Amino acid sequence: MAYDRYNAICHPLLYTLIMREIVCIRHIVGSYVISAVNSLIHTVFTFSLPFCGSNEIDHFFCDVPPVLELSCQDIWVNELVIFVVGGSVVIGSFIVTMISYIEIISKILKLHSASGKKKTFATCSSHLIVVTIFYGSTIFMYFRPRSSYRIGQNSLVSLMYTIIAPLLNPFIYSLRNKEVKSSIKNVFLKQMKF
Repeated sequence: MAYDRYNAICHPLLYTLIMREIVCIRHIVGSYVISAVNSLIHTVFTFSLPFCGSNEIDHFFCDVPPVLELSCQDIWVNELVIFVVGGSVVIGSFIVTMISYIEIISKILKLHSASGKKKTFATCSSHLIVVTIFYGSTIFMYFRPRSSYRIGQNSLVSLMYTIIAPLLNPFIYSLRNKEVKSSIKNVFLKQMKF
């Protein structure tokens, strides 16, 4: 999505030429392949561990770090794999997204019209909010020392990037729509009258 926005704003006349169907298909296939390889690596390393004792996970869903806590063997190799492989995927995609937005912002700042700047910032701000919520909570969850884990905090943070961020997507993106803005104003005005 960041690459799409980058091309739409920085190369508007070449957009249809750059974002051909094959390019979109490659992006989709690339995302699926990277996700599948990432999941496979974590699954192989997790299933290589012996588990003993309780099989109850203090979490909303079966995520890798809470499952690793159930192991009766040292998990430093698995934590290293999470840090390296997960870091490559998360930080790599975050860096690519931020580079595209740095390019977009530098292009916006070169615009001469204030209305053009406002419209372009409005187009990108919703995606930037979603990206910040998702990557912020994901990076916090997976890239902190194990000694800083607190019961309940992991669940709250994972709730942010698995439920809250996707739940907010339609609201954040629809706030750019004039009809939605008008409907929200009408609801609040009716509430104020009561």
